Amino acid sequence: MKGIALIAGLAAKSFMGSTEKAKVVTTKATLATLHGAVNMFKLDTGHYPDEEIGLVELIEEPMDLEDWAPGGYLEQTSIPRDGWKNEFVYIRGKPFVIISYGADGQEGGEGHDRDIYSTNLDGSDDSETYSETYTEDEY
Repeated sequence: MKGIALIAGLAAKSFMGSTEKAKVVTTKATLATLHGAVNMFKLDTGHYPDEEIGLVELIEEPMDLEDWAPGGYLEQTSIPRDGWKNEFVYIRGKPFVIISYGADGQEGGEGHDRDIYSTNLDGSDDSETYSETYTEDEY
């Protein structure tokens, strides 16, 4: 009986690990899509989305823009969330960045709680690099 419980426990742990890994992969793919959409928005309009309005400008046409793409910049009609159902954080600057705060939804963290940045999807930690180079230049 103990053997069955041990096997079930190991299987559950393995399943939970692969589920969390899938959430990271999904989050990175969504970040790449959002990052590309923000770049297309900039190409069309001459500036990045407003930080206060955020990523909503990718799906809802701002009243004062003439060159906004018909239908928006995403296939969805709502802004996607990360793999843990948390909202992404958009920071306008040079460079702009879109951030997932990971499984815990809090800034910082390690493992699955680690922040994921759209400017660095290869897995290395760029939080310090980003904060050192971030500027609020207007575009």
